[in-house]
Amino acid sequence: MRLTVLVVLAVLQLCSPVFLSDLQLQQISQVEEGQDASSNPRLNPQLEDVVPDLDIHSPPRLTEISDLELQVPDSLLMYGENANLKWVKWEGSLPNGAVGIYNGYTERHDYICKVNCQAGFYTTTKGSFCQYPYADKEYSSSEFEVLVNVDDFEFLEWIDGKYGAVPQHSVETCPGTEIYVGKNKYGLGKVVTQHEAFFLPWEGDEYWYKQYQVLAINRDSYTQHISHVEYAIDRIELFNHPPEALQLARVTNLECNSVKKTVLLEKTSTVEKTWNIGRESRNSSTTMTAKVPILNPDSVDFTKEQTVSFSEGTTLVESISHSISVELLVPPNHYCGVRMDGRKMTADIPFTGRLSRTYHNGDTHWTTITGTYDGVKVGEVNAVVERCQPVPDAIPCNTSESD
Repeated sequence: MRLTVLVVLAVLQLCSPVFLSDLQLQQISQVEEGQDASSNPRLNPQLEDVVPDLDIHSPPRLTEISDLELQVPDSLLMYGENANLKWVKWEGSLPNGAVGIYNGYTERHDYICKVNCQAGFYTTTKGSFCQYPYADKEYSSSEFEVLVNVDDFEFLEWIDGKYGAVPQHSVETCPGTEIYVGKNKYGLGKVVTQHEAFFLPWEGDEYWYKQYQVLAINRDSYTQHISHVEYAIDRIELFNHPPEALQLARVTNLECNSVKKTVLLEKTSTVEKTWNIGRESRNSSTTMTAKVPILNPDSVDFTKEQTVSFSEGTTLVESISHSISVELLVPPNHYCGVRMDGRKMTADIPFTGRLSRTYHNGDTHWTTITGTYDGVKVGEVNAVVERCQPVPDAIPCNTSESD
């Protein structure tokens, strides 16, 4: 068995010099030492389930972000409807809303941080550094980001996990990495699904455990209410678009006498009013108490304060019917066209407000929001009569039959 494995690995190495990584070379070493190569070779068995020694103080390796050589996406806003949860660059002091725990094992407060996509912890007793686990070692960096829950608005919870499993809506450090914020009874670290374990940075080493807790966003149903809306009237942008044909009609007269005809043009258009609050609103019902803008060709008015309910997101859709009657005099063997034109108006109005969110457990959280009102309206509906045209190949009228 040992000879067969060595031969296969040797052939692969000859075929592609870069194919064999340190991981695979470690597999060769494990086979030579009689270890089971089917187990995860990245996990050092000497670092499994270690009870950290509080009396050992080994300084971690100091590193800069570039040492990990990872491509890191913009992680300021990466949690969709949970826009108040974000990674904030360390600027020398702990930002308001930093997410942390009280570590009962070390009797101190630790806060969630990351270097590139490697989750770890920050604590005041260790200076302005993020301690994080990576490749069997604990590292420390002065360039890092802190996980912040602005206004403590998002509903976060720790959920039990094991063997790399994570619950739905777990807090991932970077999109697509499958590295998640985790903890156990000894402190904060990372859960890596690929390696089926939780990793804890501790005094120079990276300990790993098969049982842990994962930080997750609770997205169960909730209700939202928008209030205290203030529009920035001095920053209104109002647009009047060119006229568009809303409805067309044609009257054809094949008689040999002129005919009077009344044409009724009807059209139902939709009016959309959207209060963009910078986040999705799924799995929730939202109401709002505010003044509603009224678009005019040259200005914007506002209704009195009223309460509206949104069936989906934060958009109101209303139907408005337009109707115009036109009387036409159509000459013999002619047709006349008439159309209804409407001019669309749109408006962008910045606003601020307060958003409250009540979760299924009865807790209500508040936060300040900034957004933009986007309104669309069809106004200035007009009837346009087109010039009458002869009917092609019409049967000619005798002189005695025509007017």
